[in-house]
Amino acid sequence: MTLELPYKVLLGKHTRREFRQRMSAGELQACIIPIAATEQHLEHLAMEHDNASIMHISTAVAAQLDPHVIVAPVMNIGISEHHMRHPGTLTAMPGSFLAVLFDAIRSMQSAGFENILVLNGHGGNIAPCEGIWGQFLQRLEINLQFKSYWDFLTSAETDPFLETGRCPGHAQEFETAFALAAFPENVRHDAMHDQADQEPLAANAENGQALIDLTVKNVANFVQGMLDGTEIAEIPAFHD
Repeated sequence: MTLELPYKVLLGKHTRREFRQRMSAGELQACIIPIAATEQHLEHLAMEHDNASIMHISTAVAAQLDPHVIVAPVMNIGISEHHMRHPGTLTAMPGSFLAVLFDAIRSMQSAGFENILVLNGHGGNIAPCEGIWGQFLQRLEINLQFKSYWDFLTSAETDPFLETGRCPGHAQEFETAFALAAFPENVRHDAMHDQADQEPLAANAENGQALIDLTVKNVANFVQGMLDGTEIAEIPAFHD
């Protein structure tokens, strides 16, 4: 059986032979490692929202750049201590999270990847990753990039599709519009009307799809730049 899209871009859908053959042929040239969280998203969005969003973007980007990009399994527990007063939220300590992330990156480097994008979908992961990234680069010496998917959107691009103008905003208009477009079953419309925070009511699926399309296009352009050698992570110098 030959893997076809969308399964073709998912590492976990490959057998070891299929993966080995694609790497040996030089077909696979970049890997996306999605990271996110499982946490509360107000009363109206499912707690898997960040994971679902980052996988949606990652697989769409890899499909656009097929056959050169593969997507690793999502790290679906992030750094969410600030949401722990809402039962059901899962969180990791920063050290634990970063250790697993480094091991995932190192595993992909060992598989043969020199271009790896860690694509983030949760705000709580940003500061710990940015704080350690220079050390990751020094240790691995590859083109290792860390970006949140909303980093690829400018206000000029998002403003026509956001009444509130906020991007991303936690469970607000942007994320709600994303969910309405990509996985509407994760949106509880009755709760959206009942909760105190009414900003999500500004969201609609049409705008959500436009924002998704912009994100996929811009992330794909960045990953293509990694492959072309125009987007290269600068490895910090060691100091005596």
